Amino acid sequence: MSNIDEVLTKNVTQILPDKEALKVLMDSKKIRVYLGVDPTGTKLHLGHTIPIRKLQEFADLGHEAILVFGTGTVLTGDPSQRQEARKKITQKEIDENIKSWKSQASKIIDFNKVKIRKNGDWLLKLTVPEIINIASNISAIQLFKREMFRERIKRGDTVWTHETLYPLFQAYDSVAMDVDLEIGGTDQMFNMLIGRELQKKMADREKFVLTTPLISGTDGQPMSKSSGNCIWLDDTPKDMFGKIMSMADTQIEEYWQMLTELSKEELKKLKPIDAKKKLAAEIVKIFHSEAEAKTAREEFERVFQKGKSPEDIPKIKIGDNISIVDFISTQVGSKSEAKRLLDQGAIEVDSISVKEAQSKLKNNSTVRIGKKKFVRIVFK
Repeated sequence: MSNIDEVLTKNVTQILPDKEALKVLMDSKKIRVYLGVDPTGTKLHLGHTIPIRKLQEFADLGHEAILVFGTGTVLTGDPSQRQEARKKITQKEIDENIKSWKSQASKIIDFNKVKIRKNGDWLLKLTVPEIINIASNISAIQLFKREMFRERIKRGDTVWTHETLYPLFQAYDSVAMDVDLEIGGTDQMFNMLIGRELQKKMADREKFVLTTPLISGTDGQPMSKSSGNCIWLDDTPKDMFGKIMSMADTQIEEYWQMLTELSKEELKKLKPIDAKKKLAAEIVKIFHSEAEAKTAREEFERVFQKGKSPEDIPKIKIGDNISIVDFISTQVGSKSEAKRLLDQGAIEVDSISVKEAQSKLKNNSTVRIGKKKFVRIVFK
């Protein structure tokens, strides 16, 4: 994608203060644009890739693009869409979390064109007078207008002082780097607008804001680490393919449009199952390879459409006198869940449905748990 109009339209929710004004600026000079991501975990997911791709598109147009690892802001913890404060994080955890981020992001980012910076490099050096000066530019009433803060207060829950500081520290990134544009998901609009105001008051210059849409997770809810509904960039091809195939048909168009360059016309011609397989293969190809996408698709069709066992089944060593219910409980977390699966006929041993909880497992048996999980039993 190399056309300015396309970059400012595809997977863009809103541009403030004005899309045409941003286009004029981009025509007149090389702008400085950034995207910030806080290292709250070790993995990046597909939701992260939407604004990351947008950053790359600006870089491809020749603009100065910066991916900021929020090593400073993460200490405060972004309250966006949070019902409670984030847990405190240590420097050791931050360092561990970002260790493989560049490797993960390199699947869609050309780091010859995009710089990496860490906002801890300037935020952690701020003095008390400097923090007071930053805070003096933004009204406390304005900070408490955040919807999630008002919801918490209405419920009688706590809003911690450090949470109100988060948008100030994120806002200061724009001042410290002297940017023209900030990219972020729609959940970041409040923080980015504070940055726009701070840039205007502290540096007397305009900053544009561009938001990208959020994507749903495997359960149809917004994709987030805390929800456990993520498709991770470092998922195996088989897991990535399987997670996409497990989603509702209503999510196909969203993923098709936001995560691929596949045409809408092709989507209209396909049945839902074929569209989903095409989508899953395309996404695996993007983050792994075409050959691995082909293998993942063949494996899925072999196991889930033809009812055969996977070719590569993990082996689990157990004692030679364990009951099926006791074994299944070790795999699903509780005996009650194991009994529920047995009652529903969701457990198979060597392709035969098993409901008797006390039946014994045999050496070298293949156990299927639910629709997706297969294990091979090996006696110790």
